[in-house]
Amino acid sequence: MDEMGLVLFAVAAFAGGFVSGFSGFAMGLVVSGVWLHIITPVQTAALIAGYGLLTQGYGILKLRQALSWRAIWPLSLGTTIGIPTGVVLLTYLSPVHLRFGVGTLLALYAIYSLARPAFKPMKIGIMADIAIGLVNGLVGGLTGLGGIVSTISCQWRGWTKDVQRGVFQPVLFAAFVVISISMGITGAFTSETVKLYGLGLPFLLAGLWSGFRVYGKIDDEMFRKAVLALLLLAGLSLIVPPLVSGGA
Repeated sequence: MDEMGLVLFAVAAFAGGFVSGFSGFAMGLVVSGVWLHIITPVQTAALIAGYGLLTQGYGILKLRQALSWRAIWPLSLGTTIGIPTGVVLLTYLSPVHLRFGVGTLLALYAIYSLARPAFKPMKIGIMADIAIGLVNGLVGGLTGLGGIVSTISCQWRGWTKDVQRGVFQPVLFAAFVVISISMGITGAFTSETVKLYGLGLPFLLAGLWSGFRVYGKIDDEMFRKAVLALLLLAGLSLIVPPLVSGGA
């Protein structure tokens, strides 16, 4: 990697940390747009998994007073089952068409939700939460966007921003644990990847701290809109590449 590549790598790490600190998710979405141009896809995936454990762990620590284990465990259980299932299904389904379909649904949901007031709070039971977690894991295994469905479900409940993050961040942490173990088994964490991890770590931490500072200054409605904007970006990230390449 040349000097310009190192600068881009560090800037992306800071931006990813900032977005994670501010919203609680989407770090991988931000960094992959840059890193995939300067390091390998395997290194990018391994770094996102490794940094994801750090960003979500930091978020859990900062919001520990808002944690609700009653809401966390069903979503986490479904997610840990859904991720490997989704990865297996990739061998039988068209990833291009699948990602395009999921991306379209995400974009439509985000646009609709941004154009109207917040949903009336819903009450969701344990079995429904396990099912939501399963879908969350499936989507993560099929598209690489873990935590999207659980994040959306937290918005449906009308919780405050702290309570939402106190639930979907532990679920994301569980997802990153499963992903990291899987990648470790496949040998994705090489010495070169560990060096890159150390290189980007201070920039990621600086971004994470800065993002949390901004998060503390916004209200629940602004947080809702920020999450929806990131969900729209996530949807577009799945829709645009197939259109550009003509694969959809």
